[in-house]
Amino acid sequence: MVGKLPKLWAVFFDITDRAWAQPLFQGTRRIYNGSNTSPLVKFIKENNFDVIMTAHFLSTEVVGYLRRSGQFKGKLVTVVTDYDVHKIWLTRGVDEYCVATDFTKSRLVDMGVDAGKIFVTGIPVDEKFCQQRDKAELRRKLGVDLAAFTVLLSTSSFGFGPIEELAEKLKDVQLFIISGNNKQLKERLAAKNNPKHKIFGFVDNMEELMAVSDVMLTKPGGLSISEALANGLPLVFFSPIPGQETGNVRVLAANGVGDSDKTVDEMATILKEYTASPAKLAAARAASLKLAKPNAVRDIISRLI
Repeated sequence: MVGKLPKLWAVFFDITDRAWAQPLFQGTRRIYNGSNTSPLVKFIKENNFDVIMTAHFLSTEVVGYLRRSGQFKGKLVTVVTDYDVHKIWLTRGVDEYCVATDFTKSRLVDMGVDAGKIFVTGIPVDEKFCQQRDKAELRRKLGVDLAAFTVLLSTSSFGFGPIEELAEKLKDVQLFIISGNNKQLKERLAAKNNPKHKIFGFVDNMEELMAVSDVMLTKPGGLSISEALANGLPLVFFSPIPGQETGNVRVLAANGVGDSDKTVDEMATILKEYTASPAKLAAARAASLKLAKPNAVRDIISRLI
C-alpha cells in the first residue's frame, strides 16, 4: 500500500489517528492480534519474563493485553521508534515509554499518557554508529577520493525514490548509492559506469559509509535518521511515506534539522550550497549532533533494570 497506493495509506493513517476512531480501531486490533499472535503469547507465558521491551506497536498491544488480563505480571517498556507518534502506539498496560525527543513526549502527554511514564532517551541504534572513525583511512579502504565532497544517497530496502534522477543531477559528485534490495535499480545505475559513483545493494557497513560522507540524502525513517544524527550528518529527505515519515520530517524541521519537500533540482542546489559554504555545512552538522542521542541504548537499558 505504501509503495503502490500512498494516498490511500495516508487516509488510513489519518483516520486511525483520530480520537473518535479509537474505540472501533482498538477493538478490531485486539481481535485481529489475538487471532494471529498465539505463538508470541505462548512464548511469553512459558518464559515468565520480569521485563519485556517492545519496539513495535503490534507487540506492545499484545503484551499490554496480557498485562491487563493478569497473564503477564512483569514490567512493559515500549520504545517508540519514530520522532512523531501515532495513537496506534497507545495501549493500556504500558509502564514506561522511551521516546526520541521532548516533542514526542509532549505528543504522548497530549494523548493522555502520564508524563511520569515517558522518558526522552532517543531511538536506540547499534553502538557501532556512535564510534569515532578515521575518515581518511575509511576512504582509502573504500577506494575513493580522500578530499572530495561526498554524498550518501540511501533508499529504503525496496529502492523507493527518485534515485536515478538524483544520480544524474549529481553525476559530478562523489556519491555512494544504496539501492537496497532493488537489483534492477542497482544494475541500471552500475551500467552508467560513472567513476565518481559507487553503487551498493543491501549493505552491512552503513556505519562506515556514514562516517566518510558529508551529507546524506535519504527517506526519513526513524532508525535511519537516528543513525545519521549519531554521525552528525546533515540530512536532505526525499519521498517521505505519508504519515509516519512526514511526521518525522516535521519534528526534525522544528529542531532545525533536514531539508524536505524539495524537487530533484532543488536537492541538487542544496548540495551545491553545502559544497560552496563550509560554514553552512558546519552549522547543519552541529544541528544534527545537537539532536542526536548516542547514549540511547544505555539509557534505555537503565530503564529496563
